[in-house]
Amino acid sequence: MVGEELAHNAVEIKVHSQMGDNDVHPVGSSSKLLPKRSGQSPAVPSRQQVPSGNFSLFRRWVSWLVPLFVVVNIVIFFIAMYVNNCPKNSESCVGKFLGRFSFQPIKENPLLGPSSTTLEKMGALDVDKVVHGHEPWRLVSCIWLHAGVFHILSNMLSLLFIGIRLEQEFGFIRIGLVYVISGFGGSLLSALFIQSGISVGASGALFGLLGGMLSELITNWTIYANKLAALSTLVLIIVINLAVGILPHVDNFAHIGGFLSGFLLGFVLLIRPQFGWINQKACPPGYIAPPVKSKHKTYQYVLWVFSLVLLIVGFTGGLIALLRGTDLNNQCSWCHYLSCVPNSLWSCKSDKVYCESSEFGNQFNLTCLSNGKSRIYPLSDDTSSQVQQLCSQLCS
Repeated sequence: MVGEELAHNAVEIKVHSQMGDNDVHPVGSSSKLLPKRSGQSPAVPSRQQVPSGNFSLFRRWVSWLVPLFVVVNIVIFFIAMYVNNCPKNSESCVGKFLGRFSFQPIKENPLLGPSSTTLEKMGALDVDKVVHGHEPWRLVSCIWLHAGVFHILSNMLSLLFIGIRLEQEFGFIRIGLVYVISGFGGSLLSALFIQSGISVGASGALFGLLGGMLSELITNWTIYANKLAALSTLVLIIVINLAVGILPHVDNFAHIGGFLSGFLLGFVLLIRPQFGWINQKACPPGYIAPPVKSKHKTYQYVLWVFSLVLLIVGFTGGLIALLRGTDLNNQCSWCHYLSCVPNSLWSCKSDKVYCESSEFGNQFNLTCLSNGKSRIYPLSDDTSSQVQQLCSQLCS
């Protein structure tokens, strides 16, 4: 989630409109196929075979939901900054001229954003609150929060680049479902493996859209012309972005969970009818097309059933395990390497800080246990909610 930026690469796919005996013929014409012109685009039927005013294979939708998601994410980020009110809690805010919208100190949040305390208050994924505080809604609310300007900028650009194309192809209902359910799947897998600290961001949902693109290409394989080029490009993009997830402070489990959810959802929600069926339904007056018995191919039905069962079993089992407080790291000793690989350049240890506090009248003393720094703060009504934030500043 946090710190993840998807590669901005386009994957264009041409639809193949001629599939052997699926060509359209005028009524009363010879049953033999008319010769194709040399150099003719495979995506455009021959003028000798269809009249003027060619029909469109699939409906093109107007994209409005994805831009709305972007606006909602940005508005929520501004609300988080307003609630954060850095000048009230810190003397070293970044961009003080912004007033209460100024950012937390760089040492505390290098992404230019609010404090972890504010994000937690607004719905960040906190496993302890989900399990013991009975707040499972955090599995969804966290995908609308972002840790900083750089975080939301990278995610929203990726959402516009990937999401608009998909919404134009499949409509707002299906793409909206893929986005939200994939985000939930990413949060669920993250909570089962990373049970300390908080997690925010829409990267799990974005990886779900990438997974949906991949499964859509596979399940609708027969209607595409440049399928191998599109497949290799898309797989390369996915591999690169998942590889970036092994860096520290990046929740790669959310990426993996979102990708797997979107991949399975693509087989369920993004299925296309075979070309022969479309050819028959859209045949212009005076023309005939060979009959097609089934709207979809057999392998499409098999993938649909198999994926739906896996989604139901996976989400149900994952929720039950999470609410029971299960830590999957105990069942998989090597799985933590999927999110971070330690080496000489960085450490994968949790950066959670701990402080010791003691009260003296109307003041309290806070001591960071990691570096020994100590400081006295005045007591106030909301001191208890600020302790973790003050501790982070003291230990940074």
